[in-house]
Amino acid sequence: MYLEWNKKILPDFTDASIEKLYDEGYVFTRVGRGMFTQTRSLRIHLKEFEPSSENKRILRKNESLTLEAHPIPYKDYHWSIHKLAKDFYSDKFGKNIFSANKVKELLTNSEKSNFNTVLVYHDANKNNEASGYCISLLTAKILHYSYPFYKDGKTNPSRGLGMMVKAIMYAKEKGLQYIYLGSLQRPSDSYKLQFEGMEWFDGERWRRDMEPLKEILKIAVSY
Repeated sequence: MYLEWNKKILPDFTDASIEKLYDEGYVFTRVGRGMFTQTRSLRIHLKEFEPSSENKRILRKNESLTLEAHPIPYKDYHWSIHKLAKDFYSDKFGKNIFSANKVKELLTNSEKSNFNTVLVYHDANKNNEASGYCISLLTAKILHYSYPFYKDGKTNPSRGLGMMVKAIMYAKEKGLQYIYLGSLQRPSDSYKLQFEGMEWFDGERWRRDMEPLKEILKIAVSY
């Protein structure tokens, strides 16, 4: 179950309306066109972000990856993409979490998807093949890094974090204000808490103090 405090329907799909709701702790999910859910969101103020020594170490371990942003509908869509996503989420979270049909819909049908961008990661060590993806939202001011999936997670345990750090660097280079990294619900989400410029939404306001959040995540269970 997903942690949610409130829901709203987007009044219109302008950047300003989307950015306002994200600033109020709401995020898009894959359930329902225009549907926003308020949750314990995490974002990075990109003007304050500089990669730490640990971030740089992760980047070195994933230096063969390059990132490209493509609009949705994704013109190079292939059935192997939804198979990769379905298998990835089944292995990570259990069966029936993310169906192949829903992945295909989000990436190919802009009338049903809340997301408008897919980040595609190519691996120079494997003939530049596409090795990872992240279904995302991009506006003039924000990037929501929402649904990542990728190959080689077992042979390279840092792959997922490497993709995330590269997305943060991409958003900063584009001059965006924030990158949103999803919700904080479970102890396993604490891996996200390693970046400069972090803020988290507590249900009423954005906070910079991480210690209360770490305590929340220690005792968190699936909602």
